Amino acid sequence: MFFFPFSDDNPAANRPFICYILIAISCFVFLWQTTLPTDLNNNAIYNFGVVPASLLGEKETYIPSFLTIFSSMFMHGGWMHLIGNMVFLWIFGDNVEDSMGRGKFICFYLLSGLAAALLQAIIDPLSEIPMIGASGAIAGVLGAYLILYPRANVNVLFWLFIFITVIRVPAFIVLGFWIISQFFSASFAGDGGGVAYFAHIGGFVAGALLIVFFKDSQIKLFKQPQTKAFKAVDFDINDFLGTNKEKSFMDDFIEDAENKKRD
Repeated sequence: MFFFPFSDDNPAANRPFICYILIAISCFVFLWQTTLPTDLNNNAIYNFGVVPASLLGEKETYIPSFLTIFSSMFMHGGWMHLIGNMVFLWIFGDNVEDSMGRGKFICFYLLSGLAAALLQAIIDPLSEIPMIGASGAIAGVLGAYLILYPRANVNVLFWLFIFITVIRVPAFIVLGFWIISQFFSASFAGDGGGVAYFAHIGGFVAGALLIVFFKDSQIKLFKQPQTKAFKAVDFDINDFLGTNKEKSFMDDFIEDAENKKRD
């Protein structure tokens, strides 16, 4: 069985320019990585990734170890690593950015990444394996989204043998399953198999806590969904690209304006 979230039914009021910029920078850095010979790319990962033994110890680094927390957020270990992170930022980041504004969202994103890196380093302080990727910061976005819109519906692609469909699933199930899987994997994965599960957990918890202080005062927590859950829907590429999402918002905006005129 394969399932993959690719969009949500939760239109944002403003374009998420910071999310666009974060995605663009991450893609640009990864494309730069692909131009490097294998040994140079490995050196770049080691020099600009977070090495717990350097962050919490005295092991020398190419740049100040604290700065690697931020440089590591824009590096990735492969195409699937990059695509997975960017899709989740694309789906959930716009609403979180919209809830607090662009300036605060930058701080929120970096603080979530900071918390993620610190927890992983504290759990395994002697590790000399570099951590890279936006996963920790994006986990913070997921934690914030869960607090803001737990019942918002996420369009999930289900694929079981020859059966393929798209179903709307509440965010608390999608994100709840994700964070539980991180705890489970962290408990049984031993050395993690190259995945920093505790960084994911740290970022998620940080985001869930920080959103209370970062959101605009008029933004309410635990908002109601705009569509019915567990309903099969037709797959539309525009849902993935986000065009239907914007159109839905504009339709609602026009409808509200017309209703106010009637009143």
